[in-house]
Amino acid sequence: MAMNSTTVLKKLLVRNVISEGQSQLIESFLASRTFSVFNELRFILYGGMLLLTSGLGVIVYENIETIGHQVIIALIALVSAACFFHAFKNRLLFSWSKTTGSNKLADYSLLLGCVTFLILEGYLQYQYEVFGTKYGFAVIIPTLIFFFCAYRFDHTGVLSMALTGLASWLGLTIAPLSLLSGNDFTDQSLLLSAIILGCCMTVFSKVSETRDIKKHFAFTYLFLGGNLAAVAATAGLLNHDFKIVYFTVSAILTVYFIIQARNNQWAVFLLMGVIYGYIVFTYALFKITSESLVRVFMLYYFLFSSIGVLLFLLNFKKFLGSKNEKGL
Repeated sequence: MAMNSTTVLKKLLVRNVISEGQSQLIESFLASRTFSVFNELRFILYGGMLLLTSGLGVIVYENIETIGHQVIIALIALVSAACFFHAFKNRLLFSWSKTTGSNKLADYSLLLGCVTFLILEGYLQYQYEVFGTKYGFAVIIPTLIFFFCAYRFDHTGVLSMALTGLASWLGLTIAPLSLLSGNDFTDQSLLLSAIILGCCMTVFSKVSETRDIKKHFAFTYLFLGGNLAAVAATAGLLNHDFKIVYFTVSAILTVYFIIQARNNQWAVFLLMGVIYGYIVFTYALFKITSESLVRVFMLYYFLFSSIGVLLFLLNFKKFLGSKNEKGL
């Protein structure tokens, strides 16, 4: 038999756990409480943005000869300007702390405005080459605008776009799904750039947290920057000389991820620390071990170490503490 609140209340009433008055009070509360549709509305808004931008792309592609470039540019510019205007009109007073009570629709308007601005700039560059061969300007201009908008409107999504633009300006890709495929980790100079940028973002996440400079942005800085630096350091350890340097960077990042996971209840950084740490430790162990010993205990090492990592991850809540975990 399906269990619902009415059935549970009747059973508690029959067993004299609660009184008739308490049962009526609880039932009245359950019947009158509000139902949150925040996640549903959020999904609809994201879906609407995706459909709008996709639809614009299809219209432009299929009717480019009949509509004309000027009309398309004007349409995209109008959409972008309208979104920025709506976000600016509904802005809150600036604060270095997290702002509350913001207009959620304005947040999505800002995000859509930034996306359409990128489309507009890319279209102008592709069709008219307004920046010529100075592609750095084409990247750094929206990056600076997105940084301003992220801090002025307190928007973590726009901050992610700004950090991605900053990395692109340096020739890197930091999106989690394309971090490995979008970068040439055989180029040592690119690895060094990735490590430096990632470590700077990691340090700034700590500064942001301790100085209360948009403290809630610390997660985004650490997640994107930490992943970038850790992947680059691991790739350098596996493919290049100066392995002690790459190993040291990887080990420090691994320990820092775990410390941050413990201090802030960020389970995703515990996962990152364990995975990167396992890869780096395993490589270092087999690198310093003779080939004869490797053949003997390699099978047992992977068997028992994998079991150990699995057990650790299954019990990660005990390591994080009694607070509710975040970021997973």
